[in-house]
Amino acid sequence: MIIDAHAHAWARWPYPAAVPDPLTRGSVGSLLYEMDAAGVDRALVVCAGIGGGEDRTDNTRNNDYVLTAAAEHPDRLSVALDVDSRWTPEYHLPGAPQRLARALAEAGDAVGQVVGVTHYLTDETDDWFGSDDADGFLSTLAAHGLLLSLHARPAWFGAVAAAARAHPDVAVLIHHQGHVDADAPGEVAALRDLATVANVYVKVSGFHYLTERTWDFPYPDRRVLADLLEHFGPQRLAWGSDFPVSRPHLTYRQTLEAVRAHSGLDGGSSAAVLGGTMAGLLGLG
Repeated sequence: MIIDAHAHAWARWPYPAAVPDPLTRGSVGSLLYEMDAAGVDRALVVCAGIGGGEDRTDNTRNNDYVLTAAAEHPDRLSVALDVDSRWTPEYHLPGAPQRLARALAEAGDAVGQVVGVTHYLTDETDDWFGSDDADGFLSTLAAHGLLLSLHARPAWFGAVAAAARAHPDVAVLIHHQGHVDADAPGEVAALRDLATVANVYVKVSGFHYLTERTWDFPYPDRRVLADLLEHFGPQRLAWGSDFPVSRPHLTYRQTLEAVRAHSGLDGGSSAAVLGGTMAGLLGLG
């Protein structure tokens, strides 16, 4: 089983760059087409209510859009709801546990497709993870058996580690290899330290974020991946496409082959990274 641990789907293209097909470029239909063509069985759709600055790019109701699609394709799509991410006016304001509970309630009949929550942090750190609000937020995730799909850059890793240790029943999945710079030893060391927390996982996605040559498939600099394999092991790594954000850099199939064909993984390790890890987290056996 191949599972995409990090995909998006939007009703309209949410980024400022002009595209000829804004209503289909990032749609659920496009995602399912690419999954079928590449032989991908299931995807975790990471909701992101972005692009609200103008009507042309507005996706502030992305949770609703993805939930509707997941209800129509329950065997293909799982959902991580966007709650209090950096683009929302509620970001790190009091009341996060209550807003999380409201988001779950608003999922209605599609709540069975919700396996987690996504939370995008700003580049600037704060003390939120040490607050009662964050503790309540993570406790609510644990009570519902939900994972946390987390956008966090290296400056946050210490706080993330402490929060994850305090909530060992919450699987925390760090996006895009932690966005670390392979030439910054401190960042790599901070990512390595997260491996000491058993419930922290890393998404093997977004190779284009880790290089200036964003188009340079198959991305020959694999130092970060090698470090992740050594310290986390394949059972705590999960491949993700970052569709459709990755489309300007490489195709959907190439996001898969960057790991399957070009990472040097043996059969067992490849099976874990490409689906086994996520199957375990999603309870799919």
